[in-house]
Amino acid sequence: MSIGIGSVHCVLPDRLVAVGELPEFEALGHDEAEFARACGIETISEFEDVTAGDLAVRVTRELLERDPVEPDLLVLVGPRAPDVLLGSDVCRVQAEAELPGAFAFTVDGLGCTGSSAAWALGRDLLLADPAKQAVLITHASRPTGADRVRFPVTVIGDGACAMTLVRGGRPVLRAHRMETDGAFHDLFGVDYKQTPWYEWREECTSPDRYRFELAMHSKVRLGKLVKAVLADAGIDRSDVAATLMQNVTAGAYGFYESLLDVRIHPVCRENLARYGHLGAMDVVLNLDRLLASGQLAEGDLVLVLNNSPVAAWAVTLWEL
Repeated sequence: MSIGIGSVHCVLPDRLVAVGELPEFEALGHDEAEFARACGIETISEFEDVTAGDLAVRVTRELLERDPVEPDLLVLVGPRAPDVLLGSDVCRVQAEAELPGAFAFTVDGLGCTGSSAAWALGRDLLLADPAKQAVLITHASRPTGADRVRFPVTVIGDGACAMTLVRGGRPVLRAHRMETDGAFHDLFGVDYKQTPWYEWREECTSPDRYRFELAMHSKVRLGKLVKAVLADAGIDRSDVAATLMQNVTAGAYGFYESLLDVRIHPVCRENLARYGHLGAMDVVLNLDRLLASGQLAEGDLVLVLNNSPVAAWAVTLWEL
C-alpha cells in the first residue's frame, strides 16, 4: 500500500512587517543591513505574544477539526528553541490537541530539513507496521530570541503547519533520500545559558564557511541525492512537473537552479517575499500552495529539495 498525504494545514498571521521596519534593523551593522535588504524578503509574518508550542497546538487542533483522524504517531519537528527544558513540547501538543492514543516524539537537530526527515520517517514507520494507519506531523516557526535577521542566512517569520500521512493518501511519497554531515554541527549557535532569552543572538562562527564551503557541499550533496531519487523512481528530470525547496534567500534559488539544472517553482519566491523564512515549515507551505493552485494534474511529479546549515540535506519525490 502506498503512503501519501492525508491533509495539510498551515497557519499564518495577518500581520506582515516590512523588513526595514523590524525593531533590530537600525542596530544592524552595514553588512547585516545590506544582506537583509537584498535577500528577497519584503515582509515577514509576525504573531504577537505566542510561543512555538502555542502555534503547534493551534495548527494541530485546526487540522483535526477539518480532517478528523486518530494518528498512531504524533511527530513534532523541533522548533529553533524548545519552550521548556526537561519537559516535553511534543507531549504538550499531544495533551492539548487531545491525542491520548498517539505515541508522541520529536525530530530535532536537523533545522529546516526536519520536515522532510519527519515525513520520510513517518512513511517508513507506516510501511514497517501494517497495524498503524496515520502519522501526524506538526511544526511551528518562531525566532530563537527577539531578533529576526539571521545574518548571513535569512530573515525569520512566524507560522505553523501540520500534515498527516496515511495509507492510500495523495500525493504519494514515491522516493526519498537524505544525508547529514556532522562537520558543520557548530557553525551556528546561541549562548543561551549565560544570557536571558531576550538577549539571545544567533552567532555564525564563520560567515565565509557558510557562504562558500557549505554552499559547495550542498551543491554536491543535493546533486547526488536528486540523481539517486530520480533513479529510485525510474524517471528522468524531464518527467518532473515542478521543483520546490525551502525559502531562505532569493539568491539561493538561482544558485541551485544553475548548479542542479532545475527550475524552482515561483510559489517559493512568492512565499519568501511575503512571509520570510519559516524554517522546516517552508517546504510544507510551498507544497500546500502548489497543490491548491490547480496547476498540476493527477500523476504529475513534484521534487522537493531541502537543506539546512546543520548540515542536512533531503530530496523527496511526490506523485499527485
